[in-house]
Amino acid sequence: MSAEAIAAAAGEGDGGLGAPPALIWPERGSVFAERQMRLRQLAPGHAMDDFLLFMAELAQVQHAALQAYAEVPLPDAAALERAQQAGLPPLPAADWPRDAAWRVSLRSMVQALRRVDMPEGMRAALDAAGRLSDDALERQADCLLTGVMHGVDLATAPLVAAALQVHWTQLALGLHARGWRPRPGAASAAPAGRPLAPADAGSCPCCGSRPTASLTRSTGRASGQRVLQCSLCSVQWPLPRIQCAHCMATEPVYYQSLELAQAGADESAGRAAQAVVQAECCSDCGHYLKIMHRDRDAFVDAVADDLATLTLDLLVSEAGMQRHGVNLMLLFGEPEPASQASREGR
Repeated sequence: MSAEAIAAAAGEGDGGLGAPPALIWPERGSVFAERQMRLRQLAPGHAMDDFLLFMAELAQVQHAALQAYAEVPLPDAAALERAQQAGLPPLPAADWPRDAAWRVSLRSMVQALRRVDMPEGMRAALDAAGRLSDDALERQADCLLTGVMHGVDLATAPLVAAALQVHWTQLALGLHARGWRPRPGAASAAPAGRPLAPADAGSCPCCGSRPTASLTRSTGRASGQRVLQCSLCSVQWPLPRIQCAHCMATEPVYYQSLELAQAGADESAGRAAQAVVQAECCSDCGHYLKIMHRDRDAFVDAVADDLATLTLDLLVSEAGMQRHGVNLMLLFGEPEPASQASREGR
């Protein structure tokens, strides 16, 4: 039996005391602070060290912005009940009315980043983001939150996305303070008796966004069980291991890692099987999602470690796999002409 199968059978099959809670909420004081520390840890010697260090600075200003964030409107009790009855997220990324606070936060973050040393290309993106009008920012936000790449300016997108992440994290924390919990979805039984997740379990129950990656837990009775981390609001929710986050299939799931790809014919597969970051690939639907093992490295962060393992994305994409996870800090698509964002900002 593989390490993944052992972990799945150990705690996720019986719904017992080791089962993770319905949601794991972000912590205001650590969600972005720990990300910036992880990015700084990963940067030395990395081929993308300048980019990772810039992302660390961005995470640091995200942390500062979240600490001082103004209160923003939340769904009332009736709206929460309607969403729950319909099985819909209460803060849908594509439809929830965005308070202007997110644009105020973005401009404050841009000003803070101007004081940081960075490569000229990144400073040019910073200047372009600072010139965008309110309407242009809202158009960029619409594209990012609906997953429509046409119209996205890839240079300024990480800055816009960073402000949206802070905004939705603030919204999620507000829901948590109210005591909101998702209604458990109906689950059917797998042949071995392990519960299957609902068909929509690959999307965030709070805002409906796709995850960046999945993480295994490293402490307590739930050690080794995995959660998915939202790419937007930072909420984590459980999904059984050895299950595709895109189509919920279980049988055709396999794992790829850089260590496995680099292992020689005479090399034991044991080291590869203990990789901190793996791609969980589904032969059925052709999608993959990275799984990051906090029981192997307690400091992994979904966003940071995803950015630092882009070579793994290239490896599995060469095999025809499509990415289920979303990292708003580095999008893939056809960039807009260099002058378009500037024209929209006028």
